Amino acid sequence: MQTEFTLSLPPWLVEELPGLPAVLSTLDERMALVNALAARNYREGNGGPFAAIVVDATTGALVSVGVNVVLSSGVAGAHAEIMALGLAQRATGTWDLGADPARPLELVVNWRPCVMCYGATMWSGVRRLVVAGSGAELEELTGFDEGPMREDWAEQFEARGITVVQDIGREEALQVFREYGAADVLVYNARGAS
Repeated sequence: MQTEFTLSLPPWLVEELPGLPAVLSTLDERMALVNALAARNYREGNGGPFAAIVVDATTGALVSVGVNVVLSSGVAGAHAEIMALGLAQRATGTWDLGADPARPLELVVNWRPCVMCYGATMWSGVRRLVVAGSGAELEELTGFDEGPMREDWAEQFEARGITVVQDIGREEALQVFREYGAADVLVYNARGAS
């Protein structure tokens, strides 16, 4: 019986880390990086077209990077948000990414989190969530099942002190999803309607 598992960034991204900008001053710069990582990730065969970063919302300092590694890890929970949040928690030395009010951290993702990552984001402590978009387009273009999300998902974050910013880099994210949907790739959680 297994007693542990480890999640790691894929080798291509580890090699890219030294060349990533240390500071991303604008939301557009942050989302451009996320969309670029998402586009490369599925082409590398690690998992879906998803990426996330954790950034200091005030300074723009890049804290962590994550991509979906479900296929390369064999772990269904290895989504981009989980990777970015977990690596940020390791980097900051705390499970509560909102513990330091002088350093408000934000999660930047190329679409509204799925039902699993919704909870993980909410409990991570981040103070802001920045997404390229929300809505049915992701599922329509990729075939992924994002789960039974609440219609008031953004309001639920806001009620817990997590600011939500939407529609940053939306068209670029949709283009990545279109390309993924047209590619010969495994959509690993597609079960169809219940």
